[in-house]
Amino acid sequence: MNQRPLVGNFNYPSPYRIGAGRIRELADCCQELEIRRPLVVTDPGIVTLDWFPPILQSLETTGLSPRVFSEIDANPSAAHVAAGLLVASEHDADGCIVVGGGSAMDTGKCIALLADNPGDVLDYEDVGDRWKRADRARILPTVATPTTAGTGSEVGRAAVIVDPSDRSKKIIFHPDMQPDLVLADPELTLGLPPRLTAATGMDAFAHCFEAYCAPGYHPMADGIALEGMRLIGENLVRAFDDGSNLEARTHLLMAASMGATSFQKGLGLIHALSHPVGGVTGLHHGTANSIFQPYVMIHNRVVIDDRMPQLARMLGLPGEGFDAVLEWTLGLRRRLELPHTLEGIVDEEMIARLVPMAAADPSLATNPKPCSHEELERVLRKSIAGDLTP
Repeated sequence: MNQRPLVGNFNYPSPYRIGAGRIRELADCCQELEIRRPLVVTDPGIVTLDWFPPILQSLETTGLSPRVFSEIDANPSAAHVAAGLLVASEHDADGCIVVGGGSAMDTGKCIALLADNPGDVLDYEDVGDRWKRADRARILPTVATPTTAGTGSEVGRAAVIVDPSDRSKKIIFHPDMQPDLVLADPELTLGLPPRLTAATGMDAFAHCFEAYCAPGYHPMADGIALEGMRLIGENLVRAFDDGSNLEARTHLLMAASMGATSFQKGLGLIHALSHPVGGVTGLHHGTANSIFQPYVMIHNRVVIDDRMPQLARMLGLPGEGFDAVLEWTLGLRRRLELPHTLEGIVDEEMIARLVPMAAADPSLATNPKPCSHEELERVLRKSIAGDLTP
């Protein structure tokens, strides 16, 4: 039987176009959205890549006037958003093209939100109905072009931004922050180094896993999360071993978007811990998620145990249930050469600061098991010591 081509156009949750070489459609996408003066939001590493200048040239050839903003860190802060807003204003930008991983995506989405709306980015933290401060009609149209297969922010309605005052990570939300069109070209991910491939892939896996385990009735999210984990299980090591494997890269890109789609159901303790650790230490978010996952699984075991047999079957594991999934997760992390603990990253003095930050993180609200400050500290300490006991 002939293999179906890995190309697709659909509208879930955003208008989404995936397939090798589709970056060549970018100018047409801008014209569809009536963008003439796009602000191209990316990161400093991408602007040095061989394929980036031709993207700008293709926009200019069709009569568009792009301006690049790339002053972004791996953990973008309110200061980066403010700097981007200044450039957008100087350029009189009428839309955004976001090219990059989670940091560029989150920054670009916030710039689009605030370019013609009042206030500071932190005014739109996901608390109550703060999002109503923005006029949805004044959010700039946005094309999202992911270059990593991790956060799935290209289909998300939120962004994670660091508050410079205390290095805490804030969730910025508006239902119309979701990009207007996603152009997902796996060829742009071929140069991703193995370690970053591993970390971003485990980030996507954590999104799917926590969504699947989150409480509440949402079979649609559960199904998307399960299929996302299957795709990651079958393709992450392939892409790690051979970065030029276009088929594996395509599946991972799709799985990342599936993770962000499914976690509309909720996240959990993995992210509640990863957000403050990343904000305070600068640890890559996907690496932090990968470290925390088994320790959080063990903490949550009593309330997620009944969900694991189905996941084990989906992953094609020889064993059944929780222990099989846990051993597979640990084995995958070893195979991808990711760290097992936070040793050398989080020290004793940080713990008292990190625990209340984790307790305040909105991801904790949908953890399947409520967590006291004492339990948060226990999981954090076990993650430092490498203690996998219950």
